[in-house]
Amino acid sequence: MSETPLRKPRILSGIQPTGTFTLGNYVGAVRNWGALQQEYECLYMVADLHALTVRQEAAALRRQTREAAAMLLAAGIDPERSILFVQSHVPAHAQLAWVLSCNTQFGELSRMTQFKDKSAKHADNVNAGLFTYPALMAADILVYNADLVPVGVDQKQHLELTRNVAQRFNNLYSPTFTVPEPYIGKTGAKIMSLQEPEKKMSKSDTNANSFILMTDDADTILRKCKRAVTDSEGVVRAADDKPGVTNLMSIYGVLTGKSFGAIEAEFAGQGYGAFKEAVAASIVDSFAPIQAEYARILADKTYLDGVLSQGAARAAGLAQRTLTKVYKKVGLLQL
Repeated sequence: MSETPLRKPRILSGIQPTGTFTLGNYVGAVRNWGALQQEYECLYMVADLHALTVRQEAAALRRQTREAAAMLLAAGIDPERSILFVQSHVPAHAQLAWVLSCNTQFGELSRMTQFKDKSAKHADNVNAGLFTYPALMAADILVYNADLVPVGVDQKQHLELTRNVAQRFNNLYSPTFTVPEPYIGKTGAKIMSLQEPEKKMSKSDTNANSFILMTDDADTILRKCKRAVTDSEGVVRAADDKPGVTNLMSIYGVLTGKSFGAIEAEFAGQGYGAFKEAVAASIVDSFAPIQAEYARILADKTYLDGVLSQGAARAAGLAQRTLTKVYKKVGLLQL
């Protein structure tokens, strides 16, 4: 009798289509997603439903959704080995989110620090979706019975809630969901703002010189690097009291594979001018092939939409099995 082959551990990760990805997105997430395909069964999602917690311009959201998918493909996601799809193309996400909302406590949601932060940032639109966002995030993960979820610091609390909700549902209705674990990959540099290096790099920053976009051209990247905040010491070395220089060293190190010690030795006695130019060159060299592939994919709308349609069909097949099981357990009549 032949044994059933073991399934690879399943990973789910998503990114919102709210503008072009930054260098920080690339280093912290996107750059690593292609490599995960070797060892894991990967589902990658363009999280357009999550984007609705903030007012969106409809045509821009549609365009950015395609752009996000094209950039993920250009950065190394293989649609033959992974499932790449748009969240709203799989209705089971929203359907399961309602059931999970009914199994999530008000107090749990009100403790989410991201709700507090985003409420303060968007005080004119503190909507219910912003509050129940973690229940939809739980549905994203649990509908596929994902074993692992790559999480940044700002999402750890949401994953913990997902685990609590899964365990609660399993205890109430019998084992249904895989309780996901956080995926801790190789420690990557956390990329900070070029203008305020105490803050994380963010495309929502009002100062365009504080972030580098994956679509920025070589001249723009060089200009932003030259304007990056450093200090008056003029010495390339990593230290807590040199956040700007340390941030640039992190960028250069992660893109070239060089250690801080090697970087300090390389630029000993050279000052910041040559160092900033080298940082810019490492970014340009990393992004050039991705940008070329991105332009090619974006120009082929038939191919891109085909990938997303096939990805949605594959994702829906997995998700529907879970949703059917959940509906039966909670008592919803299915004909």
